[in-house]
Amino acid sequence: MVLPLVFFGLFFAYPVAAIVGRGLRTDEGWQFGRFAEVLTRPDIADVLWFTTWQAFASTLLTLVIALPGAYVFARFEFPGKQLLRAVVTVPFVLPTVVVGTAFLALLGRGGLTDELLGFRLDTTVWAILLAHVFFNYAVVVRTVGGLWAQLDPRQEEAARVLGAGRFTAWRRVTLPALVPAVAAASLMVFLFTFSSFGVVLILGGPAYSTLEVEVYRQTAQLLDLPTAAVLTMVQFAAIGGILVVHAWTVRRRETALRLVDPGRTTHPPRGWAQRALLGGVLLTVALLIVLPLGVLVERSFDTPGGYGLGFYRALQDAGAGGGTFLVAPLEAIWNSLQYALAATAIALFVGGLAAAALTRRGGRFVRGFDALLMLPLGVSAVTVGFGFLITLDKPPLDLRTSWILVPLAQALVGVPFVVRTMLPVLRAVDGRLREAAAVLGASPLRAWREVDLPLVRRALLIAAGFAFAVSLGEFGATVFIARADRPTLPVAVARLLGRAGELNYGQAMALSTILMLVCAASLLVLERLRPDKTSGEF
Repeated sequence: MVLPLVFFGLFFAYPVAAIVGRGLRTDEGWQFGRFAEVLTRPDIADVLWFTTWQAFASTLLTLVIALPGAYVFARFEFPGKQLLRAVVTVPFVLPTVVVGTAFLALLGRGGLTDELLGFRLDTTVWAILLAHVFFNYAVVVRTVGGLWAQLDPRQEEAARVLGAGRFTAWRRVTLPALVPAVAAASLMVFLFTFSSFGVVLILGGPAYSTLEVEVYRQTAQLLDLPTAAVLTMVQFAAIGGILVVHAWTVRRRETALRLVDPGRTTHPPRGWAQRALLGGVLLTVALLIVLPLGVLVERSFDTPGGYGLGFYRALQDAGAGGGTFLVAPLEAIWNSLQYALAATAIALFVGGLAAAALTRRGGRFVRGFDALLMLPLGVSAVTVGFGFLITLDKPPLDLRTSWILVPLAQALVGVPFVVRTMLPVLRAVDGRLREAAAVLGASPLRAWREVDLPLVRRALLIAAGFAFAVSLGEFGATVFIARADRPTLPVAVARLLGRAGELNYGQAMALSTILMLVCAASLLVLERLRPDKTSGEF
């Protein structure tokens, strides 16, 4: 546990505490009265209200649209099902900047709806809600659908034999069993939308702001650290509560259900109603997921002189963006890959040690350690990035000019994914195998290499894939600490979108397309590594 604790202490707790301290502490002591001052301001009250109600609205809309898809993936067998499963998961691994860019190309000025139908939805709440559904559709489909596929259909059939109607049998038998999975998926969707940053920053314009966006504005644009510190603590408390409730729903689901092999519950669609449902889900996927991504790709080739590679060629010219970059935008690709690989290595090392420690010890301290590993998901990434700037600037931790600063920030977000992926597999390893290896003379390191590693190799590769995809798309912290001569892909896209001009817009579309393809390739690798059987976890 020592190395993970040191890592989180230096690169998470220290920067966040420094930001909060600078915002709430003066020479006269702690100024906790600033909470009341900030939270009673009308503009901040509007931000809190919008953050909360849009998260509820996004969650409800996602459930309404995605639950039919969860049923189709759980119960139906049809050609191309595995490919479609990968397609609906692509948005989840995309950086939020790319999601915002895709919907900007679809719904914004000069977008598809503007050209064909004469209306645009960017800078409206509907664009934000639809982008959130696009991003979180797979969370519901795979979390609820994965569990639904393992519920024994004979229980519902028994209720039908005893006289219950189709809807009554579903309501009395299947729905109660699905409630924990639906609750877990809803909480995750609410978590992601409550802390939404890139989507709202690009699509919301000046009219809409979530807590995360407001923290960014207060720190980067207004330099108002007291307000940023208060908002950071509010967001931390809210998301911490969400994570606690989510952990409770997961434990309830793990202990309350008896599951069967998913292969026993699926069948081809029967009758016109099931075929119509399948057709409706396919149409939803086409309009909600495929269309925005397709428009993003199309806009990247739509140059003023006709379709071609002009925007992609312009990425090689540092001056093509009107002074946006000190280097050619194309270098952002190589920078992002280098950063993501380094962040993945750090996340695997730290997360692997943490997961191993959690399997060998128990008690309240270890449960607290487990919760600590999830904290980066509950604290504003903007706060972490800004905290890096004001804390890691003195020896022996003067890292402001070091390239390692970006991978360290990205690894903080990757570690929870590594731990959550590897922990169930490590816990399933029979401890007697390690003991037998020790009896035969193996050192602890050799026992791990010969016993644990072969059993967890697949989980390790999956964890690496998730950490790589998450690091590649990290934006909230990186936007502060990425140097002007070494921008990452998400930062480059945001900078291009922030400048006027058709060339800047086209280059943003081209870079977003490249980033989307890299993330999609990572996902396809994960799909091949994913076990055939699922336990209902996303």
